[in-house]
Amino acid sequence: MSSSTAGAASHGTRNYVIVTLAYWGFTLTDGALRMLVLLHFFRLGYSPFTLAFLFLLYEAAGIGANLVGGWLATRFGIARMLAAGLSTQIVGFLMLSAVSPDWGAALSVAWVVVAQGVCGVAKDLTKTASKSAIKLTAGEASGRLFKWVAFFTGSKNAMKGAGFFLGGALLEALGFRGALWAMAAVLALVLAGVVLSLPPLMGKAKASKSAKELFAKSRGVNLLAAARVVLFGARDVWFVVGLPVFLYASGWTFTMVGGFLALWTIGYGLIQASAPALVRRSEDGLSAEVPVARAWSLALAAVPALLAVMMLAGVPRADLFVPVGLCVFGVLFAVNSSVHSYLVLAYAGSEKAAEDVGFYYAANAAGRFGGILLSGVLYGWGGLTACLLGATVMLALCWAFTLAFPSNRSQALPA
Repeated sequence: MSSSTAGAASHGTRNYVIVTLAYWGFTLTDGALRMLVLLHFFRLGYSPFTLAFLFLLYEAAGIGANLVGGWLATRFGIARMLAAGLSTQIVGFLMLSAVSPDWGAALSVAWVVVAQGVCGVAKDLTKTASKSAIKLTAGEASGRLFKWVAFFTGSKNAMKGAGFFLGGALLEALGFRGALWAMAAVLALVLAGVVLSLPPLMGKAKASKSAKELFAKSRGVNLLAAARVVLFGARDVWFVVGLPVFLYASGWTFTMVGGFLALWTIGYGLIQASAPALVRRSEDGLSAEVPVARAWSLALAAVPALLAVMMLAGVPRADLFVPVGLCVFGVLFAVNSSVHSYLVLAYAGSEKAAEDVGFYYAANAAGRFGGILLSGVLYGWGGLTACLLGATVMLALCWAFTLAFPSNRSQALPA
């Protein structure tokens, strides 16, 4: 390796570490925010429906934020977009801290929904910029790219789980407003580190000039986006509303439910980080990885299908076998998600990677939004069994999309 190549690799590693640390700080506070809002407003007597409504704009905002964020990161640079995401999150925290107990219920809900929408935009601007930076810093080496993506994604989800614990602890120690101010101060330090440490024009390229060009991605990115919609919809259709309500109705306490979901999220992140050790690799980065994506998708679809059959058959102690099934689901889902996150960067072009990543994660946000809505509808219609059947149908579609994934570079060219 020449000295210039070694220097570029060292510089790329440095930038990867900076971006990862910044995203850890963001994700820790973002996970804490979800628990802060949920627990604080539940304590104030808000209904479960109202609590779910508080998060809908947060999820919906991600669809547009990912698309626009990818274009902006290409146009103005990834580092600038990362800083914009962190700044927007600080604004969202300060908006939430302004909520007063003296306000009426309608004004409070409207204000929180808007503030949550601001935080949703911040999350996806930050995520799109951060994941685009991995493509830029890792280069074209598929082995290093897979490892860096897996570690980044897995550690992020572990941080989110830790954030659930942090949110409860901060709410108890500092109160709602004090916790938000403390998190805003921490993010201000993270923002300063990003501005001072990263090249401001990192990742800047010629952005798409029209909506048609922006949406005309490669065949691989388009198929991955479609698979991502149903993959994350299948998770949230039973995980977000159906499962917590089912466990609480089965006799679990709020502490038990929250603790289990937090531990599940941390474990899920650890499995994601170790995905490269579980997946067969190839020199070209696609010929072995695509068949692996198909196999893991099929295995994942079998889990909610089996759980639904057990529920319909009236197998006793559903409050025990459903959480065990969720753990199995989490392992398979983590590997699927990691492989997909790698593949979108493998398919993405180098110059406009941020646009490709933004388009892909807009699909991710659409899947989460649809899953949350369906979770409430299906649970009201047929309980957890209906949610599991919905997840099975969506995962079957996900597997069908993987059958069309390009397995070589020539097939992955733009359509």
